[in-house]
Amino acid sequence: MHTVVVGTSGVTASDVLAVARDGARIELSGEAVAALAAAREIVDALAAKPEPVYGVSTGFGALASRHISPELRAQLQRNIVRSHAAGMGPHVEREVVRALMFLRLKTVCSGHTGVRPEVAQTMADILNAGITPVVHEYGSLGCSGDLAPLSHCALTLMGEGDAEGPDGVVRPAGELLAAHGITPVELREKEGLALLNGTDGMLGMLVMALADLETLYKSADVTAALSLEALLGTDKVLAPELHAIRPHPGQGASAANMLAVLKGSELTGHHQDDAPRVQDAYSVRCAPQVAGAGRDTLAHAHTVAERELASAVDNPVVLPDGRVESNGNFHGAPVAYVLDFLAIAAADLGSIAERRTDRLLDKNRSHGLPPFLADDAGVDSGLMIAQYTQAALVSEMKRLAVPASADSIPSSAMQEDHVSMGWSAARKLRTAVNNLARIVAIELYAATRAIELRAGLTPAPASQAVIAAVRAAGVQGPGPDRFLAPDLEAADAFVRAGGVVTAVEPVTGPLA
Repeated sequence: MHTVVVGTSGVTASDVLAVARDGARIELSGEAVAALAAAREIVDALAAKPEPVYGVSTGFGALASRHISPELRAQLQRNIVRSHAAGMGPHVEREVVRALMFLRLKTVCSGHTGVRPEVAQTMADILNAGITPVVHEYGSLGCSGDLAPLSHCALTLMGEGDAEGPDGVVRPAGELLAAHGITPVELREKEGLALLNGTDGMLGMLVMALADLETLYKSADVTAALSLEALLGTDKVLAPELHAIRPHPGQGASAANMLAVLKGSELTGHHQDDAPRVQDAYSVRCAPQVAGAGRDTLAHAHTVAERELASAVDNPVVLPDGRVESNGNFHGAPVAYVLDFLAIAAADLGSIAERRTDRLLDKNRSHGLPPFLADDAGVDSGLMIAQYTQAALVSEMKRLAVPASADSIPSSAMQEDHVSMGWSAARKLRTAVNNLARIVAIELYAATRAIELRAGLTPAPASQAVIAAVRAAGVQGPGPDRFLAPDLEAADAFVRAGGVVTAVEPVTGPLA
């Protein structure tokens, strides 16, 4: 099994995906263990002094003015975890919780938190054992980081609360730790707070959304090309010299992908009558511009994610010169903004895909295709209601595009008076990404059927490869009406698994 080594300088997106989705094992580097021990010495020295130090010998948030005596400090750390583990609602997905824990471990190992090495090792042991704390949908305002979700994870370290075992069964965390020979942690000064203060949940969901969207944007370029082909559109608008004079990188990449898919097609540029179109509709002609803008948004979000993955997010932080200083680095605004930006871009990509699908089904605009791509229109309804489903998904996408990060609701007796709502932005983006996959799948379903209905003209080799692959995946072709939902589900699974890209690239070469 792949092993991810966590050091002091952060982790990569591929590390997060390996741990969250593939169950990679985790090891702490010698450098990280040394940094943990050195920072702990600083915290222990400050804890022994009579002067109060925030997070070490004081209360938290609006209660930071109280100096806590040494005999109560272990209780203080336990209490902050227990009291902050106040989430409600459905359980969050396993991959999200694993990313959340792993990214908190990443910051702990930076040597800026003051956590003992044994606490970090226990976090790694829990992840390696396949134990997943139960984290709930609601509870985070994205400042001070994802407090409630991280608290539920810290509760598991203490052997309290509930967790899911590697078998998927939820049991008391203490039982699961005991079954895997893991000793619960007894928290000391600073440690409870250090386990809670971070943007780890929203960051983990950003990293996974970016990975999914990379595949979906390539798939959407392919389905847009298939729709153009099925509509007998022109590929001249994809010429590289046209995109060079408006040099947005994403636009050029999308146009190049579409042109590669359409190479060798006998359908492009043909017309069913003697009144050739001067121009294709915007949803066809402007596909690279819209998808390209989304790709550039992805590039910006990647930059933000890489910076955050290299960050040590905690409050207070231990500095190499021995100071322990309060700060505001836990605020989720940088991550929240791009999460919302991605939801906007995904909604627009879904919207333009639905417009192409609708055009394929409308006999007045499809240039010779049967109404609704039906076998016997009137007796058969064809894909009429598949487009309804796609339209419903697009409408939901538009609601999900309303930014969460523009909101703020004060908390902690007005101490935390401006919050990021980044967790909420991440949660709605996950729904948006799932919906986008379904929207692309429906366009794929309609476009492949439409191309097969164009008798006498040979589609591009890349198009033929996609059609063959999607049929092999159990998505049926043209014919009389049948139970449609299984076909749509199979198309959705094909898109999510990267089947579109996998089918095309042997013909086109790697897509941009």
